[in-house]
Amino acid sequence: MPKAEHQDATALSDEELRTLDAHWRAANYLAAGQIYLMSNPLLTEPLKPEHIKPRLLGHWGTSPGLNLVYTHLNRVIRARGLDALCIWGPGHGGPSVLANAWLEGSYSETYPDVPRDGAGMARLFRQFSFPGGVPSHVAPETPGSIHEGGELGYSLSHAYGAALDNPDLLVACVIGDGEAETGPLAASWHSNKFLDPVHDGAVLPILHLNGYKIANPTVLSRIPESELDDLLRGYGHDPIHVTGDDPLQVHRAMAAAMDDALDRIAVMQQTAREDGVTERVHWPMIVLRTPKGWTGPAEVDGEPVEGTWRAHQVPLAGVRENPAHLRQLEAWLRSYKPQELFGPDGRPTADVLACVPRGAKRLGATPYANGGLLVHDLPLAPLDDFAVPVDKPGTTLHEPTRVLGDLLARVMHDTAARRDFRLVGPDETASNRLQAVLDVSGKAWQAAHLPVDEHLEHHGRVLEILSEHTCQGWLEGYLLTGRHGLFSCYEAFVHIVDSMVNQHIKWLKTSRELPWRAPIASLNYLLTSHVWRQDHNGFSHQDPGFVDHVLNKSPEVVRVYLPPDANTLLSVADHALRSRDYVNVIVAGKQPCFDWLSMDQARAHCARGAGIWEWAGTENGGEPDVVLACAGDVPTLEVLAAAQLLRRHLPGLAVRVVNVVDMTRLLPREEHPHGMSDFEYDGLFTTDKPVIFAYHGYPWLIHRLAYRRTGHKNLHVRGYKESGTTTTPFDMVVRNDLDRYRLVMDVIDRVPGLAVRAAAVRQRMADARTRHHAWIREHGTDLPEVADWTWDA
Repeated sequence: MPKAEHQDATALSDEELRTLDAHWRAANYLAAGQIYLMSNPLLTEPLKPEHIKPRLLGHWGTSPGLNLVYTHLNRVIRARGLDALCIWGPGHGGPSVLANAWLEGSYSETYPDVPRDGAGMARLFRQFSFPGGVPSHVAPETPGSIHEGGELGYSLSHAYGAALDNPDLLVACVIGDGEAETGPLAASWHSNKFLDPVHDGAVLPILHLNGYKIANPTVLSRIPESELDDLLRGYGHDPIHVTGDDPLQVHRAMAAAMDDALDRIAVMQQTAREDGVTERVHWPMIVLRTPKGWTGPAEVDGEPVEGTWRAHQVPLAGVRENPAHLRQLEAWLRSYKPQELFGPDGRPTADVLACVPRGAKRLGATPYANGGLLVHDLPLAPLDDFAVPVDKPGTTLHEPTRVLGDLLARVMHDTAARRDFRLVGPDETASNRLQAVLDVSGKAWQAAHLPVDEHLEHHGRVLEILSEHTCQGWLEGYLLTGRHGLFSCYEAFVHIVDSMVNQHIKWLKTSRELPWRAPIASLNYLLTSHVWRQDHNGFSHQDPGFVDHVLNKSPEVVRVYLPPDANTLLSVADHALRSRDYVNVIVAGKQPCFDWLSMDQARAHCARGAGIWEWAGTENGGEPDVVLACAGDVPTLEVLAAAQLLRRHLPGLAVRVVNVVDMTRLLPREEHPHGMSDFEYDGLFTTDKPVIFAYHGYPWLIHRLAYRRTGHKNLHVRGYKESGTTTTPFDMVVRNDLDRYRLVMDVIDRVPGLAVRAAAVRQRMADARTRHHAWIREHGTDLPEVADWTWDA
């Protein structure tokens, strides 16, 4: 609909217009007050320097526009009885969202020490960006929020994740024009091709163009409107424009735009749900153009501020020291006429609250923003239903992720009625051997279908898009609104979401400290197609460093598991899917892998997190001469092959084999809840014997985890050291000195007395490596003794 029709619309009565403007002015006053005032919140006396905070922190520029959106969302929620959630994308819009939560009363209900009166207003102002207070951006502490205000680029994908399988929910999403320049946001526009009008809710994007970022103009605000419309229509949206700087005209236009958008959404959902229409719709969106720092100081010291980049943060600086700035600040604050908006006791007037919804309909009180209140336990079947039989270790092979796929398919089947489980990934569900789920639920797809397509469904619950950012954002939004899921990804490319998982971990850490936030289902990663079996794709696909990134984060939140076979993967996945408030990283291969443990053994081993495999060692109840440790499926194979070689060539050597499933077990107990005490660690690894540790990833991580242990000086780690190419599977471990022959040589080099006594054995191991190099160059396959190896001890 053309912009002018909304500018000329008269949908609001004069009374509605007056009360909406009162609410908006009150929110603007509260937003500015939070940035500046430490006392005198109602301006009951002339403003003095001592009323001003010593450090002025916060972002004014985006706040008036966000306040406008909040006000008008209140209106339509109340008028239509909507269940709604809003994702506030613009970076540091905290003053606005906090102001509105306080006005509607949800803030005081969450924090009774900040009541909705003059004393509470003073506390609201003082705590903002103040030591011991609250952050300057929308954060876990903010009622009604599921999106960290500093996460530029992810608002729209979070909004779609929240809308999935919530058919009665409206998710509004304010997208800042700076945020709109990010790659993740650009990709997330395509989320509308995955939104099912029947089973999912609606997303209403609101692109807020106020013209500037911190210091530069924004791209979308400067291109011609026709070009912007072409872009947004190309993304699959029908834009509705609201533009202006006259508050009353903008209120009328915004109300008309909101009504138009919601009327269209209702028709689209009705035709899909009642008439069975399956054609993809072009969802409405709103393009809101208002000045940056609207209603703030027009000029400061002769320089234009309102409508420029200078309004981004604090328009008037040095207010304590500059009397002219202090007078200008007081005039600005009094321009909102706070005496009309708040009673003598500081409570908002009836006019201000006329548009505010009631109870859980309020944006700050919606349970959808506190998903732990809504989450149900997953119906997980007994693991024995999926376990592979293991009569003897190391003689049969299975593809671990294919076995896991059967469990996930059962979960998908058993959640079909309530639709609260999703599998997401970048075009890799079948590649990662999880395709059993597709027999239960296809891949969500609202765009065109061709006869050659497979597993595409309008109502599918598997989500694939070749954007790791969008997958992550969808799943975060889904989990934060009370559902479950798993993100399957090639190991090397999960790094694309490093900053996103970092923010989610911070969110969970803070949320766990807030008693009013209920625990949500954990964010679960399955990293497969991993470094050791990317021999076909080569060096670009070989990077195991995501584990390092995650283990740098809050220990109470992160968990990392490296199951060595199919049954341990089942056990770990079962635990992860049942857990709450964690980020679980599971690294497991999709290629055929030896079965080492029965299901009962796997349960016990995974519960320990790290343990001795007595059947693989030769210590026979005595003290070991050397410890062979391993973490990861391929390192486990190489350690057991090395143990077999030692058994054959050095039968008198007492070898202990230790497998680590839970990487955080290596940390001291005081550093991580899963960590081992020194007593446990020393008992497992010894204090004085050589430890040869074959690790899936970068070797220095093991040293970092164990550096405080007594026996650290005896620890020698082999792992990936950035030596990769397109080659054979075994050549990958040889190139990185993780192979069985190298491990045997390490034992000989480090066990006292073996260097001379076992020199011939060491030479045979070195010769085997030389023979390997010649063989693969002639035959293109691994040595038969490697390719056909089984455990025969």
